[in-house]
Amino acid sequence: MVELFSSTKLPSLFFGRDASLSVHSLRYILSTYIPVTNFPVNITHSDDDIFAGISAAIPTLRQFSVDARAATKAEHRMTFINGVQLYPRALGFSVLLSMTIVMEGFDLTLINSFYAFPVFRRSYGAAVHPGTTQQTDYQISPAWQSGLTNAAVAGEILGLLFNGFLTDRFGYHKTMVGTLIWMSLFVFLAFFAVNIRMLLAAQILCGLPWGIFQTLSTTYAAEVMPVALRAYLTSNVNLCWLIGQILGVSVIRGLVHNTSEWSYRIPFGLEWAFAVPILIGVFFAPESPWWLVRHGKIAEAKNSLLRLTTKRADADFNADETLAMMQHTNEVEKYLSGGGVSYLDCFKGTDLRRTEICCMVWVTQALCGSAMTGYAAYFYEQAGFNTANSFTLAVGMYAGAICAGILSWVGMRRFGRRSLYLGGLVISLIILTATGIVGTLPETNTTSWTLGSLLIVLTFVYDFTVGPVCYVLVAEIPSTRLRVKTVVLARVAYNIVSLVTNVITPRMLNPAAWDWKGKSCFLFAGTTLPFGLTYMELDILFEKKAKARKFKEFQANLAQTGYFSLTVGRNDSTAWRMPR
Repeated sequence: MVELFSSTKLPSLFFGRDASLSVHSLRYILSTYIPVTNFPVNITHSDDDIFAGISAAIPTLRQFSVDARAATKAEHRMTFINGVQLYPRALGFSVLLSMTIVMEGFDLTLINSFYAFPVFRRSYGAAVHPGTTQQTDYQISPAWQSGLTNAAVAGEILGLLFNGFLTDRFGYHKTMVGTLIWMSLFVFLAFFAVNIRMLLAAQILCGLPWGIFQTLSTTYAAEVMPVALRAYLTSNVNLCWLIGQILGVSVIRGLVHNTSEWSYRIPFGLEWAFAVPILIGVFFAPESPWWLVRHGKIAEAKNSLLRLTTKRADADFNADETLAMMQHTNEVEKYLSGGGVSYLDCFKGTDLRRTEICCMVWVTQALCGSAMTGYAAYFYEQAGFNTANSFTLAVGMYAGAICAGILSWVGMRRFGRRSLYLGGLVISLIILTATGIVGTLPETNTTSWTLGSLLIVLTFVYDFTVGPVCYVLVAEIPSTRLRVKTVVLARVAYNIVSLVTNVITPRMLNPAAWDWKGKSCFLFAGTTLPFGLTYMELDILFEKKAKARKFKEFQANLAQTGYFSLTVGRNDSTAWRMPR
């Protein structure tokens, strides 16, 4: 069988007159080398045999195979410390682009927190009991709460879809610069809003750049970071959401006793304090080398790689080899997908499964109780706390969530992505059920503190498990050519589900509507994957239709056989089978 894949036999077997390989022929090669069976396979092959066979099958790969294999081995040798030393600039620019998520977390927290803000309710709400002048009698109606929140979500969905086209067409750098300018202009409408309708318009318009930010920073980090750092920088996006949220709640907590209109206009104005510095920094950020390779700009891709890495002479890095690995991966994906990069291609072949997994991973995030944390201050107020204590508890909740987000980096290394994600859902189910039960008890000081404590614990668990792992999964699972569009579709699915939760949650909490308070958690209680692989290896596992729970076992088998590009040397070979 090894002889079958020699450079002399392959062309006569597969190529034909035009010396081109069909996708079906390539898949035959993959299935021959790694059969899906429970029986031992009496085929032995070395790392060089595999590369020789695939390179002979796809003529465009021959020039990349040796360097691509060397670069992939170097990535697998790389430790966390090595990665930080080699990619300090990539690390810095990834963190810089993630600051847009801090800004968005700050922005989105304002509206939901303002629902518990007496001055804001007096300016934009209506009296629950007409004829009184007490501030606490003013409420933003559930319909307007849903409208303001969902207006931003609707804008985000449009922004997400635009992002799929804009990033593929213009690249990460130009798209981010244009979006930040756009965002800075639309803040004026929110800052000077004189009625709730102007706020609604501001939410829609600001939602457009927010939608772009939601995926751009994640996919940029996934493309500029090596395997050793990728999980940390993609999960860092969840941490950035938390930092933005705690900043927003802290600012409002500091202004809660201010009875003028500036108590809510100042927080809107602080959005400029984020946008302008980030915009200045982004001007110096290099384009993603993966994007440049996909567009045939090889010289620019090499220059980008050099800008993202250190210039230390002792660094274990070869830009030409890394570039060859990117070109190698890109060419294989073009053959497996037929070369398409449209939204429609996300629903074809193995990319359909990638899209389904990404969508469900993100949809589940919206259904496991995270909506309750977004209304934390309002939830605490309805649970019986005064306004000041409600915001104080919310600040403490987000501080604990940030600690959980940092600890999740250790958790992912210890337990793996999939185990941590599923375990978090199980624990969240238990906490949500307990919170719902407490919500059925008579309202006392004890039940109020119990509800508040349970929500803090729920937030900690969520941001240790589901929250950060979600971003790692949706960034790693898509193919490199369809990454932006797959992540966009997954986030759109999340936002569509969020439209529903954003309609229901205010009604469950608002005393002028359903007034469920703690019992709201019953609803979310009822509605409640790969590790350390390069993008080439993920392509192989998806092409082989490997089961998600077996990815870790497949990785061990890949390491033994040297399939495509792992660390097995020239003389190492083994017979192995694909587990089921």
